[in-house]
Amino acid sequence: MNYNWNWSIFFEPAPGGTGTYFHMLLTGLWLTIQTGIFAWIIALIFGSIVGVLRTLPSKTAYWVGFAWVEFFRNMPLLVQLFLWFFVLPELLPRSWGLWLKQMPNAPFYTAAIGIGLFMSARVAVQLAAGIASLPRGQKQAATALGLTTFQGYRYVLLPIAFRIIMPPLTSEFLNTIKNTAVAITIGLIELTGQARSMQEFSFQVFEAFTAATVMYLLINIIVVTGMRFLERSLAIPGYITGK
Repeated sequence: MNYNWNWSIFFEPAPGGTGTYFHMLLTGLWLTIQTGIFAWIIALIFGSIVGVLRTLPSKTAYWVGFAWVEFFRNMPLLVQLFLWFFVLPELLPRSWGLWLKQMPNAPFYTAAIGIGLFMSARVAVQLAAGIASLPRGQKQAATALGLTTFQGYRYVLLPIAFRIIMPPLTSEFLNTIKNTAVAITIGLIELTGQARSMQEFSFQVFEAFTAATVMYLLINIIVVTGMRFLERSLAIPGYITGK
């Protein structure tokens, strides 16, 4: 293969006039991190609510949680982002639709919310499994102490369940960060988008995507290291990571 490698391309000025190609990739990296964190916060909030609904004795609550999980888990993320970004504004009243289309940073908010809702279904399943794995005596003890259902979940079930599911939540957090790459399809120029722009401007394809790959790996290593430390500090003896 006749390809001219040029690793110094990262220190050459980018056509946008905002710095070098390396600075352009760092801008995309920062946007990837912002989108991933925002999406993860949404996934944790909605996933926790839906996960609790799936474990309540109420059939109505269970079916609401079931419908949420099946809707967001079984539809491809790419399709969901397209629906939120292109279809939703057309279904809303005209003034609302125009506001959504003209909203500053619309791709960022759409990607963060869309990915967050998509991942919330996975978090809900993990949390429901964690709660279901607890001994029945935990819930009975909360009831015997006179705690309401809300208090039982708040002070007894959820603190233990979240500790148990911390390892799989680490994987879901990593998936959330990696899923931000799909947002390029709705115009979010994050790390993958900036790498693509770099290769289009400079024609150095391998250098651009090699750098993006290394940056993704560094993010994942940092996340895994931090979450491993958190898992050990929160581990309960006799449960998964506990000794």
